[in-house]
Amino acid sequence: MEKVTTPMSGYLAFILAILLFLGGGFCLIAGVESGSSGFRILAGVIGIVLVFVIKGIMIVNPNHARVLTFFGSYVGSVKQNGLLWINPLYRSERISLRANNLNGQTLKVNDKMGNPIEIAAVIVWQVSDTYKALFEVEGYQQYVQIQSEAAVRHLATSCPYEQMEDESAEITLRDGGEKVNDLLEKELNERLFAAGITVREARISHLAYAPEIAGAMLQRQQATAIVAARSKIVEGAVGMVEMALEQLSRKQLVTLDEERKAAMVSNLMVVLCGEKSATPVLNTGSLYS
Repeated sequence: MEKVTTPMSGYLAFILAILLFLGGGFCLIAGVESGSSGFRILAGVIGIVLVFVIKGIMIVNPNHARVLTFFGSYVGSVKQNGLLWINPLYRSERISLRANNLNGQTLKVNDKMGNPIEIAAVIVWQVSDTYKALFEVEGYQQYVQIQSEAAVRHLATSCPYEQMEDESAEITLRDGGEKVNDLLEKELNERLFAAGITVREARISHLAYAPEIAGAMLQRQQATAIVAARSKIVEGAVGMVEMALEQLSRKQLVTLDEERKAAMVSNLMVVLCGEKSATPVLNTGSLYS
């Protein structure tokens, strides 16, 4: 598990390094001028201490962290920003805590009904546990990319493309909207938890039928739309015919037997449901001629 540690301020170490540098330089010059070996030895000791002090100074930028190890053992993670000083024998590795965008490539998979589709997602992720990111997986950035593709593929195979494919489906890829994005985000967080990665947002960025069936599916959608429109037209026409016969009967404008009613209904349905405007024919004779 991640352990956050707070090192010493690096400003004191920086000032000490300057003083050691000046002191070492003074001893070295004094030793050369006087020929005394004592000053030279002192200058060497100061130089060794100076190297250790400088090696322990590090800078941590905003939204970055340093993971510290001591001869292979995990010491802790530094998330404090600024100029800091650590044990010179520690090994530190830089890691970014910023949010990253992953624009996934377009994948060709089969949906729940077996139809080939193209799908892609945009994912916003960031490191939340530095220990897991560096030590639990091999290359956390590549791990995020591979697991994201796997999650998108699993989502595509778990849901139909649209309601027309599976009328009993509660969620479809096309009409699911936020529910589909929530499912993808939840699965990504479960998959990436082992790497210490948190997914802040996941959205489907591309969704379409594969090119080999896109034309056929477009015709199917158009046919469905035409049938639905025709159903509405017929429903409205039947209501208008019913209203016309009812008003003619109630106002007693004309008395029609069943055969004439059937003919009138047929003519009205043709006029109301036809794709083109009807051409009227004037009857100048008797209605029964």
